[in-house]
Amino acid sequence: MKSNEVSKLTELPISTLRFYERKQLIPEQFLSRDENNYRIYNEGVVEYLRDVRMLLTLGFTIQELILLISESSHIEKEALVTEKIRFIQELEAKLEASKTFLIDLLEGKANFQTQCRSKH
Repeated sequence: MKSNEVSKLTELPISTLRFYERKQLIPEQFLSRDENNYRIYNEGVVEYLRDVRMLLTLGFTIQELILLISESSHIEKEALVTEKIRFIQELEAKLEASKTFLIDLLEGKANFQTQCRSKH
C-alpha cells in the first residue's frame, strides 16, 4: 500500500511516516519500492505503527524505540521495558490514591473541608 493509505489507516501524517523512516524506526520488512521508486508498505506496517504509537503514548522516546528494534542486548531491552512497567505501576498507585482522596473529599472525610454535595 502507498503512503497515503498507510497515513489514513494509522491516522499518522505522511510527514511522520517519513520521519520514522529517516530514524529507521520502520524496519525494512515493512517497506519496499516499486518500479517508479515509490514507497510500498506491506499490510503488517499498520499494526506495527499502532504499536509504535502506543509505545510513544506510554512514554518511550524515539531513541528507546530504536533501541528496542535494534540488535542490541536483550538485557538492555528487558531493563527498558521493565522500567516502563514500574513507572506505570507507580502511576497507577498515585491515581488510586488520588481517587481515594477525592471520594473522601466528596464524603466530607478529608482534612481539606469543603461542601461538595448539597444537604438534603
